[in-house]
Amino acid sequence: MSLVGKADAKVAVIDNSRDCYSDADRRAKGLKDEFDSLRLLGFKPDHIDLRDYFNNNDGLYEKLKRFDAVWVLGGNSFILMKAMRQSGFDRVVEELIKTNKLVYAGYSAALCVISPTLDGVELVDDVNAIAEGYDNKPIWDGYGLIDFYPIVHYKSDHPESELVDKELEYVKSKNRKYRTLRDGETIIISTE
Repeated sequence: MSLVGKADAKVAVIDNSRDCYSDADRRAKGLKDEFDSLRLLGFKPDHIDLRDYFNNNDGLYEKLKRFDAVWVLGGNSFILMKAMRQSGFDRVVEELIKTNKLVYAGYSAALCVISPTLDGVELVDDVNAIAEGYDNKPIWDGYGLIDFYPIVHYKSDHPESELVDKELEYVKSKNRKYRTLRDGETIIISTE
């Protein structure tokens, strides 16, 4: 709560990283669980579907500037990056997040998209994942909000953890700056 400056902060919950998954009931339950957890912490969550802004890029900026934070769920990093680009989230990053007017938080894919590159993520996430209304071409550049490559689900009780070891070896072979993150670990980065 200290990052947003108040206990009753309004949080936009973004789950577009899961748009390529077909189990609607599981997605709905996952979103409900996220809302319940955020409410327990004293936040006021509201769901934002980036697909609603694919043809109205200015609308997303106007909507998100009324929030204190965004909470971005894990899922497929490539689908999330496409949703962010197609919705105009780029502008939100530049004008709200980089200027500390909006706190960016999340897990798994949420970290991958804010790194300098998604090159290597394809060893864990399906680079060819598709979802209705999305561009087909993968996006390999991240937002660069962090200057390192995050290795998420490292040595964790997660179905992708075995693949993460291969991802780590690939990142090391490229001599990239990286950080490993076990499930439950937190990184806080402030520009202040």
